[in-house]
Amino acid sequence: MVLRTRLTDLLEIEHPIIQGGMAWTATAELSAAVSNAGGLGVIGAGHMPTELLRDQIRLAKELTDRPFGVNLMLLTPHIDELVAMVLKEGVHAVTTGAGNPGKYMSAFKDRHIKVLPIAPSVALAKRLESIGADAIIGEGMEAGGHIGELTTMVLTPQLVDAVSVPVVAAGGIADGRGVAAAFALGAEGVQVGTRFMCASECTIHPDVKQRIVKARDRDTVVTGYSTGHPVRVIKNKLAKTIVELDRENRPEDIEVLGSGKLALCMREGDLEMGSIMAGQAAAMVDCVQPAAEIVYAMVAEACEVMGRLAAECVDTSE
Repeated sequence: MVLRTRLTDLLEIEHPIIQGGMAWTATAELSAAVSNAGGLGVIGAGHMPTELLRDQIRLAKELTDRPFGVNLMLLTPHIDELVAMVLKEGVHAVTTGAGNPGKYMSAFKDRHIKVLPIAPSVALAKRLESIGADAIIGEGMEAGGHIGELTTMVLTPQLVDAVSVPVVAAGGIADGRGVAAAFALGAEGVQVGTRFMCASECTIHPDVKQRIVKARDRDTVVTGYSTGHPVRVIKNKLAKTIVELDRENRPEDIEVLGSGKLALCMREGDLEMGSIMAGQAAAMVDCVQPAAEIVYAMVAEACEVMGRLAAECVDTSE
């Protein structure tokens, strides 16, 4: 089964599913596996050293001959170096977060790299479209990691009404029902993060995968409000400590405490003092399986749901 949209045509992919570019999680292995399954795999650059990201891009090219992308966090201190290297190495697309990619837009366009910025609000989405964004990723606060204030359910249709480029819904989507819901809201694709953390090809620590599989509906919490950059994580000792620091309005202490904790979790498997960045959809993940199976199951279920709903629509106007 195939879902064709403007997004699949834009990115030259089979299925309108973008894998979230999660730092310390979305490596070349996972990204290539998603791309090989017909979606768009995305390497999460985070604060990677430039040389390491270059190695990841080259490894992805060895593992897949299909389009893949890189997620760039625009607040990264050495972002100019990362962008220059990405331009030199060449990727099919970039997704961007934590800023405005306008400074680099012309260079990306010159290299025929599609630009899909993440927007948590209508105002930012309009601004991003005006500077040449090829599509907008509307990320709701159900997502893991850094979040905005609006839910996916509310944000997506407003973005669809506000911009003319394709809208990609992100946050809270872990199966075909979520894909169908996103399409019902007007999106032409979805970005999925937490579900792919439990892909076989994802290289995060096995203990983290099992923690996600065991997650229940209220197991995530938003931390770091006082810093101005709230983050959704699965509850643990670190999260509890940060929530207390939030109540005491101690953002500087939160920044110090949080430094390096994502890598501590994802690479070393520390489930108490590591940052388990995952979305509310973690409660919907019940197994570890190959990325291809995740993609195919999502598409098949979405088609089944949308077909059933279409069949249930009856015209009673006559």
